[in-house]
Amino acid sequence: MTSAKQNILARLKAAQTRQHRNSALDQAGVNQIAANRIKETSRAYTETDRLNKFTTALQASHAEVIDCTKDEWPKMLIGLIETRKLTHWLYSEKTETGRRFSQDVCTALPALEAIPYSTPVEQLKETLFNQIDAAITEAHGAIAETGTLVIIPGPEEPRLMSLVPPVHVVLLRKSKIIDTFDQLLEQENWSEAGLPTNVLLISGPSKTADIQQTLAYGAHGPKSLIVILI
Repeated sequence: MTSAKQNILARLKAAQTRQHRNSALDQAGVNQIAANRIKETSRAYTETDRLNKFTTALQASHAEVIDCTKDEWPKMLIGLIETRKLTHWLYSEKTETGRRFSQDVCTALPALEAIPYSTPVEQLKETLFNQIDAAITEAHGAIAETGTLVIIPGPEEPRLMSLVPPVHVVLLRKSKIIDTFDQLLEQENWSEAGLPTNVLLISGPSKTADIQQTLAYGAHGPKSLIVILI
C-alpha cells in the first residue's frame, strides 16, 4: 500500500474516532441538561412566587395582567370597556365566564353589542372578522415559569374566539397556575395519553418581526392580551 493511501486511511480512521467521541460527549451533555432540568423543576414555587413569576413573564411579553376577585371582575371589566371603547364583544353562553359576562356586564352596559358564539362560523364570519372588537374566554390553566396560558378550545369556546378578535380577554383562576410545562404534562397525563388535538399555549399578544426586522403586534392574531386573575 502506498504512503498516500495509508495517509488517507489514517485520516478517515481518526475522523471516525473523533465522531464517536463527539457523539459520546453530546449524549453526556444531553443527559446533564436533563438532570439539571429535573433538579431545577423539583423545587416547587411558593404560591406567591408562582404568581409573581407568571405575571412578570407575561408582562414581559407585552400582555396585561389584572389582579381581581371572582366577585369583582365584571365591575372591573365594565370600567375597561368604557375606558377603551370596546363596543362589540364575542362571548360563550355555555361557560360560567360567558354567563357572568352576559348577566353582569351586558346588563350594566345596554348599548354594548355582545354576540354569543352560537352560530356556525360560516354565518358569523363577516361579523367575526370585521366588527368584533374583543372576546372573552376562560383559561384551562397556566405555566408560571414561562408566563403561558393554557387554553383548550372546544364547542363551548371555539379556537377562533382567542385567535381572531383584536383584543383577547382571558379569565384565569390563580389556583390553576402550575410551575412548569413538565408538571402540566404530568398533571394532565399528556405524557402517556398524548397531547390534545387542539390546545393553545399563549404567552402574549400576536407579534412578528418578518418585515424589516421591526416588531409589530396583531399581525396574526390579537393585538392585545388581557389576563384577569381571580
